[in-house]
This record gives sequence, C-alpha cells and structure tokens, in this order.
Amino acid sequence: MRRGFEAIVLAAGSGSRFGGGKLVSDFEGAPLIEGALAAAFAAPARCVTVVLGADDRVEEAALAFARRWGESRRLNLVYAADHAHGLSASLRAGLAAIRDCRGVFIFLGDMPRIPHGLLDALADAVEQGAAAAAPICGGRRGHPALLSQDLFDALRALSGDQGARSILDDLGDRLALIPTEDEGVLFDVDLPSSI
Repeated sequence: MRRGFEAIVLAAGSGSRFGGGKLVSDFEGAPLIEGALAAAFAAPARCVTVVLGADDRVEEAALAFARRWGESRRLNLVYAADHAHGLSASLRAGLAAIRDCRGVFIFLGDMPRIPHGLLDALADAVEQGAAAAAPICGGRRGHPALLSQDLFDALRALSGDQGARSILDDLGDRLALIPTEDEGVLFDVDLPSSI
C-alpha cells in the first residue's frame, strides 16, 4: 500500500433536504453511507476518519461496516462539535484528527457509487507533484478529491457550508483531472427520490 495518505469521510450533516436520517437510510439494501465507506477503505490510505455530527446512528453504521470488512483498526471516528456551521467545520475536524500525511482523500457520505478503480490514479497524480487530483466525467469535476498537504492550511481557513471546491477551482494546472466515464463520481443522494 502507498504510504502517507489519509482518507476523510464527511458524514456530520443532518440531511435536512432529505428529511433527516439520510446516511442511514436504505440504499440498495444497506445504509447509504456504506458506499462511501467502501470507497474510502479501498483508497490507498492509512486510516479512514469518519466525521460525525448530527445523527448518532451514523457512528453505529460505520462501526458495523468496519467490523464486517475487517477494517476496524483503520477506522477513526471523530465528532465535529460545530457541525451545524457547515461542511467547513467537518473538514477542520477531520483534518485535526489525522496524523502527518502527504495528502488526504475527501469523500462525501452521500456519494455511494464512487468507482474504486479510480483511487490509485488520484494518488499517482499527487505523488507525481500535483497539488490535488479529482476525477472528471462528461466535462464535470467529480468526487472524491485528493488534496496534498500543501493545501491543508487553505482547507483549515474555509468557513461556512463550503468544502474544497473553491480551493480546487483556484489551482489551475496544479489540479490533476483524471478522466472517467463512470458517473458514480457525480452521483449523490440529496432527496428520497434519489434513492
């Protein structure tokens, strides 16, 4: 396994547009968050840090998944006390919980169809000098993103309900875009009708 990368799964939100309980809602026979967890554990990362917040049941789902996959030792659970302040608060909590590393994969808990085969290509790009890497499908940038440690200060400086999008937007050719035809990099669940 590649050394020096970590993974964060952002799972602290309340899922208010969904009506609550989104990440533990059934998606193809399992809690929705399991798709993101499977991708995160498939990534070339030392540990998977799941950022918790609004829904206590997400912790139970993550623990159960890690036990089934034999990955309990790689699972790190952290609570974002200020999760109500938005995505940036969850990112800061996740970053604060990881060890020194060369980069971090950022997964969103409501994106269950991330293709696992793409993850090594993202890591390759950052190892070869890109500041960050993300997939691109049909001209649209998707998830997950892998951000090098050079961008951690910028991540910590984010505020409100924004993730890494603005940081990636500003990178220009320092952002490696990895082409894929798999629309799983774009698919997320916002409303019950998405399931």
